[in-house]
Amino acid sequence: MEIGFGKPIGNSTNGDGKDPDLDFIAETLKLSGSRYYPPCVSLTEATVADRLTLSGQGPSHYSLQRYTEHQDEALVLLEGPGNLTEGTLLNLSVANIAAEIDAAVLLVTRYDSLLLVDRLLVAKAQLGSRLIGVIINDVPVEAMEACADLVRPFLENQGIPVLALLPRSPIMRSITVREIVARLNAEVLCCKNRLDLMVETLTIGAMNVNSALRYFRKANNMAVVTGGDRTDIQFAALETSTQCLVLTGQIPPSPEILERASDLEVPIVSVDSDTLSTVERIDELFGQVRLHEPIKVQCIQELIAAHCDIDRLMQLLDLGLPVSAG
Repeated sequence: MEIGFGKPIGNSTNGDGKDPDLDFIAETLKLSGSRYYPPCVSLTEATVADRLTLSGQGPSHYSLQRYTEHQDEALVLLEGPGNLTEGTLLNLSVANIAAEIDAAVLLVTRYDSLLLVDRLLVAKAQLGSRLIGVIINDVPVEAMEACADLVRPFLENQGIPVLALLPRSPIMRSITVREIVARLNAEVLCCKNRLDLMVETLTIGAMNVNSALRYFRKANNMAVVTGGDRTDIQFAALETSTQCLVLTGQIPPSPEILERASDLEVPIVSVDSDTLSTVERIDELFGQVRLHEPIKVQCIQELIAAHCDIDRLMQLLDLGLPVSAG
């Protein structure tokens, strides 16, 4: 089955107008250039400023014609704005786009509490029959029963098909050591070939070594932030599930620490900032995780296969499942 992919609103993260997700999606889906439909606008400070100079005089309009004049694809996937309100200033909200190109909407929302039902009822009110279903993502283990027994039946009774309840996955919430290095502008002291290691949790090494060991043993795939002079904490971290040591204060580690980290292939990076600000900057990364690593692609494929009602989704899209010969 031939598919195409597009994204009406791009999101530039570094001010150059380029969306880092788009090439990754096109490559992952193995799309030719003719089946890839780039944004008609990027949501940047400059774009918003240009719109604001109109002082509300007349509507802003960007042509969505390219997304309707596609080729012979059986399905064109469009990635919508990040929420129901994003893009409203440019007349490119989810509701605007869906109405203009007569598109069905599959809504993905992250679980935060049972109050997510409010958001989904608002979405139904805005999108009407165009909303063909929802996927509730990142559901903690302790909330899965309530989602299955309370949220799903309620939404189904409101005419909102729930196509998947995807459980929270540490892999999907993880970041790479390389991303940490880039965010902190850190110096890599060893194991530069191991910067693609995945970090699932962030831990501060500021206690005594016995307490630190008990704490470290409860976590998996950590980045441990500690002072460059805390050799005891650094050794303790290296004996547990640590993917990266982040040393603050620009104090170099001892040769013994560097040797041990090299033996275990655990990167050590050094920053000149204090521990608190370093932790805050890394913590921001966990709120901006992207699907750019092969292990995350494999993980989401497995989650969808296990938890998503694909047959029902294809019926709602009026598509048949592809059948392979053999």
